[in-house]
Amino acid sequence: MSPQLLYLENESWLRTVVRSRITESDGVEDVMQNIALALVRQRENLPEIRQIGAWLYQVAVRQVLMYRRTRGRRRNFEDRLAQGAAADTGPSEPLSPVDRVLAAEKQEQVQQAMQSLNELDRQILMLKYTEGWSYRQLSEHLGVKEDTVEYRLMKARKNLRRLLKNYM
Repeated sequence: MSPQLLYLENESWLRTVVRSRITESDGVEDVMQNIALALVRQRENLPEIRQIGAWLYQVAVRQVLMYRRTRGRRRNFEDRLAQGAAADTGPSEPLSPVDRVLAAEKQEQVQQAMQSLNELDRQILMLKYTEGWSYRQLSEHLGVKEDTVEYRLMKARKNLRRLLKNYM
């Protein structure tokens, strides 16, 4: 059976499984695309899988977990950017209500600035700082030399700083 037919036959219940674990509709669509991609990647092995429903369920759960991890890393990255040098205060000190409001505003400003970046700048920053990719991994992913990655990262950070200045 082709991966496309297999996906279409099982899409409804897979979507329900994913929707029960992720509330954002964009996230559900991302995970569903990754499930379809997993089917295509495993097309040679599909005839050998005895319980295709169980296998698909495992793929769906794994993709949800990967999505959540990525979202968590992205949130941590945005939090670190928002806090910036304010991290000098020890974690044992509770934030005052004013500091909490300011931190939330900074986080929102960082998120807005990230959304304002062009796709390549946003992608390279996210891969570098949320996924922890090395220059080599970035160069392989983008199909450019490591020197180019270094330049693009420098440019992306400069653009982000410029945008953050405008928001503050």
